[in-house]
Amino acid sequence: MSPRARRLTTTLSALVASGVLVVSAFAGSADAAGTRAEKAVASSITSVTLTRTGADVKRIAEYWSPAKLKQAQNNNPATPEVKPSDGSKASSAPVSPTPSGTASGGTAVKAVTYSTSKSSKAGSPVVSPVLPTKKQPSDSNLPRTVGKVFFKIGNKEYWCSASAVASKNHHLVATAGHCAYDPKQGKAADYWIFIPGYNQGKTPYGIYVGHSLNLHENFTAQGDYDYDYAFVTVHDGFVWKPGKTANTYQMEPVGSLEDNVGGQGLMVNRGVGLSVFAFGYPAAPNIDGSRPYDGQRMLWCDGRTYQTKAPTRLVEVGISLGCTFTGGASGGPWLIYYDPKQGVGYLNGVNSFAWDTDTDKKYDRISSPYFIQSTYVVYEYADRQRAF
Repeated sequence: MSPRARRLTTTLSALVASGVLVVSAFAGSADAAGTRAEKAVASSITSVTLTRTGADVKRIAEYWSPAKLKQAQNNNPATPEVKPSDGSKASSAPVSPTPSGTASGGTAVKAVTYSTSKSSKAGSPVVSPVLPTKKQPSDSNLPRTVGKVFFKIGNKEYWCSASAVASKNHHLVATAGHCAYDPKQGKAADYWIFIPGYNQGKTPYGIYVGHSLNLHENFTAQGDYDYDYAFVTVHDGFVWKPGKTANTYQMEPVGSLEDNVGGQGLMVNRGVGLSVFAFGYPAAPNIDGSRPYDGQRMLWCDGRTYQTKAPTRLVEVGISLGCTFTGGASGGPWLIYYDPKQGVGYLNGVNSFAWDTDTDKKYDRISSPYFIQSTYVVYEYADRQRAF
């Protein structure tokens, strides 16, 4: 079978019947340095179609009315069910001075050394970042690609963080797998929307209804957090404008996601010890009940990455970063070679779950799946999806 071959997985016919498609694509087995081995040779993809007609898009858009979005600010952020403090310990080997690990926010991002040498390693494709074609005013130099996602799993509403990613279809979002699918329940998210640049309830660049969720099957079938990422295709965006009568609103189109906010690049198989910026909207309490963040503003952490294992989550090749993020930051991007002037870099991970490594009942570290060739395969498959 060729590297681009696709096949239906007939043993999961029940998922196919419910709108979930499972396909398979073969990828390379390791990076050039051999420091990270693929956990499986075949990369199986779970793809969930959320909208098939314009009526579906309208139904989801109308569900997230201005009043509902205001109410949803108080919803619970989606967080992994298993807590690292329940028996698992972070296994990390510092490769540089320990980062501060303090979440920051506001109108400026501290600059880091920006290298223009980003050539692809053997077997490691590189997707270049894209700047927005529409120049819109911004009150900060935080990346406008980053925002919040709102969705339902079953009857419960949740939210997470996410980022636009450069793609040929101009409509692609990266987030955590558990912000698109609950492997414990075997349920995909629904009523999924993305709001880039979200700031205290504002939707400056529009609202984008999800078209399809695309994840690695090791996450959807096994709950393996080495694959806790999802690439979601979205429709053209819209903003709510006041209607002709009191207390009514109408949708006003704003165009494609990438035109409005640009898209982060993508790199895989880059090793550890990299300087990285992690962005997100933390809000959930610490283990001790303290709540340092409210999820209304984008915050960031920066530092060097470390190797991490978490057996309770099946994480064998994870990476982590000193950071005090709590739940709500899940799905936010980890960017390497980040240029704060342009607000773009290269996606190399996503916020997955938080750690309390010193057992003081406050989170002090976050982790991400290590992006490998399989990650790119899921990205590439998602990029081929086209919203009608």
